[in-house]
Amino acid sequence: MRTFAIRYLMRATATVFSLGMALSLVVTPAVAADKKKASDENRETVAKPLSEKERKKREAKLRKELETPYRKWLNEDVGYIISDEERKAFRNLNTDEEREQFIEQFWLRRDPTPDTQENEFKEEHYRRIAYANERFASGIPGWKTDRGRIYITFGPPDEIESHPSGGTYERPYEEGGGTTSTYPFEQWRYRWLEGIGSDIIIEFVDTTMTGEYRMTMDPSEKDALLYVPNAGLTLMEQMGLASKTDRFSRTDGTRLGTGTMPLPARMNQFERLQQYANLQKPPPVKFKDLEAAVNSTIRYNLLPMKVRTDFMRLTNSTILSNITIQLEKRDLQYKQQDGVSKGVVNIYARITSMTRRVVNVFEDVVSVEFPSALTADAIKGVSLYQKSVPLPPGTYRVNIVVKDINGGNMNNYEMALHVPHYDDEKLGSSSLVLADLIEKVPTRSIGTGQFVIGTSKVRPRIGETFHRDEKMGIYLQIYNFTTDEKTRKPSGTVEYEVVKTGSNEKIFDFSEQIDKIEGASGQQVTIEKLLPLQNMEPGQYILKMKVQDKLGNQVLTPQATFTVV
Repeated sequence: MRTFAIRYLMRATATVFSLGMALSLVVTPAVAADKKKASDENRETVAKPLSEKERKKREAKLRKELETPYRKWLNEDVGYIISDEERKAFRNLNTDEEREQFIEQFWLRRDPTPDTQENEFKEEHYRRIAYANERFASGIPGWKTDRGRIYITFGPPDEIESHPSGGTYERPYEEGGGTTSTYPFEQWRYRWLEGIGSDIIIEFVDTTMTGEYRMTMDPSEKDALLYVPNAGLTLMEQMGLASKTDRFSRTDGTRLGTGTMPLPARMNQFERLQQYANLQKPPPVKFKDLEAAVNSTIRYNLLPMKVRTDFMRLTNSTILSNITIQLEKRDLQYKQQDGVSKGVVNIYARITSMTRRVVNVFEDVVSVEFPSALTADAIKGVSLYQKSVPLPPGTYRVNIVVKDINGGNMNNYEMALHVPHYDDEKLGSSSLVLADLIEKVPTRSIGTGQFVIGTSKVRPRIGETFHRDEKMGIYLQIYNFTTDEKTRKPSGTVEYEVVKTGSNEKIFDFSEQIDKIEGASGQQVTIEKLLPLQNMEPGQYILKMKVQDKLGNQVLTPQATFTVV
């Protein structure tokens, strides 16, 4: 009986233990899941802001990706012919527009006939690259090989001695004479290379027998029997006047078996080193006279003038470029006739691309007339002339020549014209024009005449200097506002702020809703304002504007500086 009780007790204990283990197996995964869930809830779900170092690293990476076409041009297209100064200058450029301008100028400096549309130097350069890729490729592009480099830089040689299979070779006397066997090699001879000299011989050797010829300074590098004892001996070695082992103790950088026989001058180690170094340099610009013409301009400044440019978008591919010329009346000469003083100025302007291709030319005559009795007061003012020229986005040169017909004085003025590009997806604006006159024009004059922009006459104040008794006009076009799908109207604000330079004292502050501006019914909004100046003390001020597109979540901050006297 006692034995039965003990067995029963052991069975019960085992059952309880088994149930406990089962419960622990069930509970443990549940607890683990709860802990994991709690851990996941506590984990940060918002990405940490990038550190300054990481941000700069990403920007640098993106910049490298964007610069790929220009880096390819620098390292591949012109890698052999660009000077160190030009390379350094190119790397310091910040925008694609500057790089495009540099590239155009680069080819222009080397164009033997800049007055024609063809650039023979550029065409020949790319022909050489194509030939090198076709003729000298050997597992790597032909332009990367040594022969490709020399061919692209200096053109085809005057003579080529080719041994494409190597084999038996009779050495020239200057290399020691005798018969040996060689690797494939070529000798190129140029009668003259500027900056290097005459009778230039360049040797290329294919020691790997793979078609990849390497430029060498050592004429013995092509000797396939160089390391074979008692084979391919030179004349001196055959006569016992030198030993083949002596080749490996020379200090002139060669393995020639010439013994103590003196080498010709061009085989001198320093001459060979100098030639090798010179062959690595880019060739000098050949057309020095043309380079001087590009880099220097004679300017006549006997008739002072000021020029201002403003840009208004017509379409994405056409920008209206307003060129305004200002002449001081006191600088002109006047002819008096019948009680009237008259001054006449001829204006000639030429707009060209950066490669000097003519894009637009305009000529006009500007005359100033007033009663001779009022000469003292009349000559205190200025004479303005404006020409509107539609141009594609890009960079241009503008040459303006003005001549006073009565006095003979003239001015030759040159400037760059940077016509902006507008993106359909981005909020953009025209030039911010500070004007001394903004007024509506008659219906028949809309879009025509000097200073007319659309339905308004906007006369810019060159120099941005105003008197306290004047009103300063503010003219700005804003493009690509996001419009509401139902109302087709934009939504946003325009803030105006005028602060005094130096003290940052706020003089004027105003804000208005975009949809309240007259004519604001689509993607383009035109701002025309007149700001009274009578309450402003003489000094320099900054007009700061903030244009906000609420629907598109974009902001523009145009600003301009003006002076009150």
